[in-house]
Amino acid sequence: MIRHSNPASAADDKNRPLMEDIRLLGRILGEVIREQDGRDAYELVERVRQLSIACRLKSDNEAGQALDELLRSLSNDQTVSVIRAFSYFSHLANIAEDRHHVRRRRLHERAGHLQEGSLALSLRRLTAAGVSPEQIGRSLRSAHISPVLTAHPTEVQRQSILAAERTIAELVECREALLGARELADNEALIKARVTQIWQTRMLRLARLTVADEIENALQYYDATFLREIPRLYRALEEALPGEQLAPFFRMGNWIGGDRDGNPFVTAETLRMALQRQAATALQHYLCEVHHLGGELSMSAQWVRMTPAMAALADRSPDTSEHRRDEPYRRALIGMYARLAATLQALTGQSALRHAVVSAAAYPSATDFLDDLRVIEDSLRAHHADPLIALRLAPLIRAVEVFGFHLATVDLRQSSDQHEAVLAELLRVARLEENYGGLAEPARCALLLRLLDDARPLRVRGGDYSALASGELAIFEAAASLRQTFGDHAIRQYIISHTEEVSDLLEVLLLFKEAGLLRGTLREGAQSELTVVPLFETITDLRRATAIMRSFYATAGIAKMIGASGGEQEVMLGYSDSNKDGGTFTSTWELYKAETSLAALFGGLHQSQGVTLRLFHGRGGTVGRGGGPSYQAIMAQPPATVNGQIRLTEQGEVIASKYANPEIGHRNLETLVAATLETTLLPPTPRRAPARFLAAAEALSVGSMAAYRQLVYETPGFADYFFSATPIREIAELNIGSRPAARKASNAIEHLRAIPWGFSWGQCRVALPGWFGFGSAVEAYLGGQDDEREARLALLRRMHAQWPFFTTLLSNLDMVLAKTDLGIARRYVELVEDDALGKHIFGLIEAEWRRTQSALALITGEEQRLSSNPSLARSIEHRFSYIDPLNHLQVELMRRCRNSTPADAAAMERVKRGIHISINGVAAGLRNTG
Repeated sequence: MIRHSNPASAADDKNRPLMEDIRLLGRILGEVIREQDGRDAYELVERVRQLSIACRLKSDNEAGQALDELLRSLSNDQTVSVIRAFSYFSHLANIAEDRHHVRRRRLHERAGHLQEGSLALSLRRLTAAGVSPEQIGRSLRSAHISPVLTAHPTEVQRQSILAAERTIAELVECREALLGARELADNEALIKARVTQIWQTRMLRLARLTVADEIENALQYYDATFLREIPRLYRALEEALPGEQLAPFFRMGNWIGGDRDGNPFVTAETLRMALQRQAATALQHYLCEVHHLGGELSMSAQWVRMTPAMAALADRSPDTSEHRRDEPYRRALIGMYARLAATLQALTGQSALRHAVVSAAAYPSATDFLDDLRVIEDSLRAHHADPLIALRLAPLIRAVEVFGFHLATVDLRQSSDQHEAVLAELLRVARLEENYGGLAEPARCALLLRLLDDARPLRVRGGDYSALASGELAIFEAAASLRQTFGDHAIRQYIISHTEEVSDLLEVLLLFKEAGLLRGTLREGAQSELTVVPLFETITDLRRATAIMRSFYATAGIAKMIGASGGEQEVMLGYSDSNKDGGTFTSTWELYKAETSLAALFGGLHQSQGVTLRLFHGRGGTVGRGGGPSYQAIMAQPPATVNGQIRLTEQGEVIASKYANPEIGHRNLETLVAATLETTLLPPTPRRAPARFLAAAEALSVGSMAAYRQLVYETPGFADYFFSATPIREIAELNIGSRPAARKASNAIEHLRAIPWGFSWGQCRVALPGWFGFGSAVEAYLGGQDDEREARLALLRRMHAQWPFFTTLLSNLDMVLAKTDLGIARRYVELVEDDALGKHIFGLIEAEWRRTQSALALITGEEQRLSSNPSLARSIEHRFSYIDPLNHLQVELMRRCRNSTPADAAAMERVKRGIHISINGVAAGLRNTG
């Protein structure tokens, strides 16, 4: 059916297996379409594909006209059928590409060629630089690395589709080990069955995702990858660092169920549900592993000895079966299984999938379960059974250390204005302050500090409080209760969106006090169970971040309280809103400056107060939202800003692309550790960016932000253009997240969330947030006399060659420009009702795109995009053959839908479904659109 437009050449043997997998899956999909929808449908898909490829050849105007005529002639049903075909092919091609990445990595490793970002290569570099295993181990003992899964409205996959695709991926992987024609034919038949399944399965949800759905979506990645691959990651480190005891420095985080910012559906109940479902996932895994251990540790007391502690553990077991009387390990594990089953019931209300054969008391904590596992480990090691430890027991012990009974730390997040509203109500009902919102910042801080030094609560018994205040206070109280149930690591961070003043931090501390999460008074020495994490998002906020934190720590009692509460201060930096606010270059540069300034402030606080800074990077999938390769992103951090401490968000469909496949997931987990170790322990290059580099970056930032804001916020009619020439309206209707697309019901760009903002530009192949403004910035910077121009250009080229920050920034620009296509984007301009407006604004975008292309080529010396990354260039070029038709079809259906009348409502439901399927397919093809 869907043949590839760029078959591998004889000189490109390494890509031949990829092409063969793509052809196989495309042929099978073609067979399914012929069988399900008929030969005419299959031939129509082929015709659209061929014309789309011809349209990509800029000189072929006839093909464009022919494609327009064809698309306009299609019925709604025909159009949706073709969209489905290309959307599913984009998913199948991703399977083949992921498989090829795994294949190439294995080949490289067998040949001894380690890839960038691999743990082994990083350890080799550290050794070559004179860093000892003891230094690495010491660094890891104080490290904290945590990817944090978040739910945002760009994940467009359904779980039934994902499950079928995982099976297809496994079947494709199996083919390399099959020898006979019959085996291959059987394998192909199984693949075809799954392709048939997804063809007959509804791609879209009928109802918007609930928070409960989002929780379940995230948990599948623990079953598929994290629960097994993170222990494997620790084992690789232990083997590379013999004799070093590694503390559980790598932990998972989660926002789903605790992130209330702009999501009215997150409540105390969803927080409770999130931790119960997480606990069930962890405990079911432990139950399965303990069950299998019971089958493997079959040693008889007639032939082996054991430690006294092991004998006592076996004797405590309620298992009294005569058949296991001489099998102490099995008896102990049966008792442990029974305790785990009771723990599952107590924490979640669920029963074990395999019922315990005996009854026992629940474990009070994960530490108690861990103690029993270590008793078994010590006994096996003391009696020559070390090989049995490595098989299953050691990974299980490491899993319990990392995941406990809570699985992942659930962050709480809310906007500062909501905290202010709740405090204002509490103060008004208590008759302490009638107009808290009207107080100036100094007066607010003075009042809040006075109340933090007052042991009495604010709430009035029997007081009449609003749903907002009651709901918010219920969250804080639930957090206190859930920490007692699931452990301290279950909830640790409280993130304050839109942190703009010191009072935003003090307000949350006061709410902690109300719920019993903060004990004592600031004057006498307080201790907080949660870490208050300010989130600095806009350009203005980033510029004020250090001043706010300096004032916060200058407040009497704060530094002492942080020290008594663990000595950690986390600060979150927002990539998405800062980009939407000031454009990609300015966002990246202001983040760099904020990190540098915060590191300097907390360097002093660490020496004087023992406070450790951890930066939490709110990265998204797109380059415009901080996306791009994780290794390069971490390596490009300013010197002294990582120090073994890093958290970063994983969002949207990027979670699936990184972690759905266990082997690819392992690679991505390794990358986080490798980059953190290198940037922490290797001297930075350059050790400190020269002043001329910093001055040039500042000048580029000023020019970039001016160009970006002039287009987005100052050009008349730009919002109308955006809402017409991108599928933002259609994205807002998709059932792909529990959170609304905008913070307020308006068409103002300011109120739109950064995520659908970037998602929309990616869909129409402009990707504007990822590059706009850079070309104008470089042009302005290089202006002037020829001698001055040449000197400045030489400086930019040195920055690209020597400064990781600038190198990575330009690399990301290179990647995002490679995914843009203004020929495709021009078709969306036809949807703008005001023809003159559409042409004017698209002309501005196109002119800046050309300036940016030229600027990038001028600095890097590379005329072709991704010249330095040919494998990614090939991957993107391969995808165009099935993404382009989806864009053409999407525009046609958007035109029909927007030109429809109320009388067309029934037919338009089918059209909307087609648009939404095309959004799914384009997102899958581009891969990092969220």
